[in-house]
Amino acid sequence: MKVVTRFAPSPTGFLHIGGARTALFNWLFSRHHGGRYLLRIEDTDRARSTKEAIDAILDGLSWLGLDWDGEPVLQFARAARHVEVARQMLDRGQAYYCYSTPEELEAMRQKARAEGKPIRYDGTWRDRDPKEAPTGVRPVIRLRAPLDGETVVEDLVQGTVTVQNAQLDDMVLLRGDGTPTYMLAVVVDDHDMDITHVIRGDDHLNNTFRQIQVYRAMEWDVPRFAHIPLIHGADGAKLSKRHGALGVDAYRDMGFLPEALRNYLLRLGWGHGDEEIIPTEKAIEWFDLADVGRAASRFDMDKLTNLNAHYLRQKPDDELLPLVLPRIEKTAGPLDDALRRRVLAGMNGVKQRSRTLVELADNLKFYAVRGPVTPDAKAAGLLTTEAKASLAGLVPVLEQATEWSEAALEAAVKAFAESRGAKLGSVAQPLRAALTGSTMSPGIFEVLAILGRDDSISRIKASA
Repeated sequence: MKVVTRFAPSPTGFLHIGGARTALFNWLFSRHHGGRYLLRIEDTDRARSTKEAIDAILDGLSWLGLDWDGEPVLQFARAARHVEVARQMLDRGQAYYCYSTPEELEAMRQKARAEGKPIRYDGTWRDRDPKEAPTGVRPVIRLRAPLDGETVVEDLVQGTVTVQNAQLDDMVLLRGDGTPTYMLAVVVDDHDMDITHVIRGDDHLNNTFRQIQVYRAMEWDVPRFAHIPLIHGADGAKLSKRHGALGVDAYRDMGFLPEALRNYLLRLGWGHGDEEIIPTEKAIEWFDLADVGRAASRFDMDKLTNLNAHYLRQKPDDELLPLVLPRIEKTAGPLDDALRRRVLAGMNGVKQRSRTLVELADNLKFYAVRGPVTPDAKAAGLLTTEAKASLAGLVPVLEQATEWSEAALEAAVKAFAESRGAKLGSVAQPLRAALTGSTMSPGIFEVLAILGRDDSISRIKASA
């Protein structure tokens, strides 16, 4: 059997972090088994579905590197097929017309509440002659669900889960206006797309029992189901925006790398021994549903940020450059080739002290401009009268330097400090403030070497 999975988001908003993990698990499972990973946009809610949301979902999946096979399927475009199946179920006696009015349905709900019973359709029209139908009521089509026995799901994550059929009601398949319901459309689409494994959040488990009844009514093969636990916040509460329940595009804007976010989402509910850093090729090799836990995962922004810092350090400098340049140029303006080369030369030293692309771009800005820089408050505090005098004395030493390299500059500055009976730090810290405008930077001699003689000396003179 060739494995076929699908990710089926509703385009009513952004691709949120939980949806991204569901997509990742489907993608990994299909790639692990050499199967196919399909994308279906469930846009049947016409009032809330938007093209902008569809574009955002496609963009988010592409950015994450979760490439799908074939063209995305739009569920609404398949409505005629869904209606066809509902009619077939009518012909087979597996469905029936229901003429209950909205008022009658509300009375059923109130009666169930008063009796403390689950709210379910009471089957009024299940075996009633349609000739008795009231005039002016457009009927819905309901599933003729089994009244006894049980429905069992051998879930690949949750284990064996059973519900008594008496607890399920005759759900609506086709509305009175002739449009199919989500519950019918999902089953028809999964069948027609040859889906073998449905991997989704465990909030869909109750839907699965009802959907299995549609499969059986149509005598279709039932796919294997895997319901993965939801993601909670670090405090154990349901994930919300305050925990990080943002769109994938927000994480891109915050400067996270897609490979870091993939790695982090993979470890939310799945594990391989003590491995924390899991490259994509290893994730494909190792991933299996048997290793997905049953407990809810907890989203931790600090852990994601630390993991991103690791991937940032490992990423080649020339691959980071196009990712940070737009962020730098947004405030510094367009960079010429010389400044781009300088930023690239300084990349390795700066990325060791950065956790996100936002931080990396911010920390590289002193390389991206010519001439003096404005020190921040902490750096300005280092530029005391004594420090300025030291910087002024250092200028002629640097002007006379015959070699502009890290080693030669370090030797020259150390000799200068010794000649004044000062410790190197008392010279290096004000020098750092003058060159970078900050108290934190790569090694100061690396900074001097990369900035070059002219910019280095102009910045020191401006601060002295």
